[in-house]
Amino acid sequence: MALLLVDLDHFKIFNDTLGHQTGDLLLKEVARRVAASVHEGDTVCRLGGDEFVVMIENLSNVAEEAAAQAKAVGEHVLAAIDRPYSIENREYLLTASIGITVFGSHQKSVDDVLQKADIAMDQAKAAGRNTLRFFSPALQTAVNARAAMEVELRQAIKTNQFQLYYQPQVERGRVTGAEALIRWNHPTRGLVMPDDFISVAEESRLILPMGNWVLETACEQITAWADRTQTSSLSIAVNISALQFRQPEFVQQVLSALSRTGANPKNLRLELTESMLVEDIEEVIAKMTELRSHGLRFSLDDFGTGYSSLAYLKRLSLDRLKIDRSFVRDILADSTSRAIAQTIISLGKAMGLSVIAEGVETEEQRSLLTALGCHSFQGFLFSHPLPLDQFHAFLKGFAKSKNPR
Repeated sequence: MALLLVDLDHFKIFNDTLGHQTGDLLLKEVARRVAASVHEGDTVCRLGGDEFVVMIENLSNVAEEAAAQAKAVGEHVLAAIDRPYSIENREYLLTASIGITVFGSHQKSVDDVLQKADIAMDQAKAAGRNTLRFFSPALQTAVNARAAMEVELRQAIKTNQFQLYYQPQVERGRVTGAEALIRWNHPTRGLVMPDDFISVAEESRLILPMGNWVLETACEQITAWADRTQTSSLSIAVNISALQFRQPEFVQQVLSALSRTGANPKNLRLELTESMLVEDIEEVIAKMTELRSHGLRFSLDDFGTGYSSLAYLKRLSLDRLKIDRSFVRDILADSTSRAIAQTIISLGKAMGLSVIAEGVETEEQRSLLTALGCHSFQGFLFSHPLPLDQFHAFLKGFAKSKNPR
């Protein structure tokens, strides 16, 4: 959760020079704007005088992400208050300073939370007003870093700083495809992994142009592989974000990418996560059905970690279930993980779906999965994700190792 303490800048001057009646009208308009700036379920109240409190719940469990979400609300509130006010045929300008504290259920008391927000609000006023500050210097630094990363991501998209890596997928000793995984070639930080920037991309909606680039690039690679005997049958799996999939034009974007690149849709597999099935399942089914009619295939990623209904599962146009790496990691030592993997394999077989296990790192894991009935694998046992030239070299080496002269 987060608490925002909103204090109007120099409001006493308005009251003293314009009178309390005009001041009250200003306060009412501020209250309306603040209330309109938050999400349904959040709480807005007036503490007294010219101070308001905004209580935001259901934030991320990760402190830095929760702070970024609270910052976005705070900036929205600041912008709303900063718009001109027209009262009694006169125009007024007003700004605010906001102090923010992020906290969890362990917090000692309400007074403690308010005190921290008050300290942060004083820092916002000291910084020149019409701004916001966090109580925690570490969180303030993290939020500033995320804001800077968003700027860098926008530049990265403009200047094409991204690259696709490919992790082989192996079935019965044969490479059948690869998962396309994005990497960021940062001009000063070097190669940046997706865990370090995907959450920022999603919050800023930059995941949309980024996801379109991944889709287009994967389609181009499918077309490039079509003329080579060794690669013509390889499929490429592309992860689709929930935000990307929910766009009304998503189906058309996929079909346009296939049309522009000339890629065979049968060699493109879109990987969805269970979280996408929680909201508007009928829309999900409709989009999947339409794309499946054009030859595309779908895989359900991280299967077993979410809340998907088996009743819906049979209606989805899937062709593959993916055993999550968390189950594979513990499969040798944990009977529950082994039972879940067995259930997924049995379910896939009963529904006519293929099953692939990700995160396979040891021969012992592969042997046990094979004994359970899974024959498709992805993981470090075979290869790390590789840039294109190294992936081609891997294919040649893998073929030679399976067909010694």
